[in-house]
Amino acid sequence: GETCYASLHDIPFAVDIVNVFRRTEDVLPVAREAVQIGAKCLWQQIGVENREADQLARAAGLDSVMNRCIKIEHARLAGGHP
Repeated sequence: GETCYASLHDIPFAVDIVNVFRRTEDVLPVAREAVQIGAKCLWQQIGVENREADQLARAAGLDSVMNRCIKIEHARLAGGHP
């Protein structure tokens, strides 16, 4: 029941986290779009670690996470299993 968008630019509301489930070599264009739309965080999932995208996001003031799973990190921070 969720709406999908062809690009980050098509999303008609503010975006907090751009959660990337793409190959490492495909992240940089996504990071550029995240910066352009004013996202607050670029999150690269487990196994995804594009350092150039990380640097671009950080230079633009975004928080940036690489090689981590949001679900695992949420559970860890909430006192659940690591």
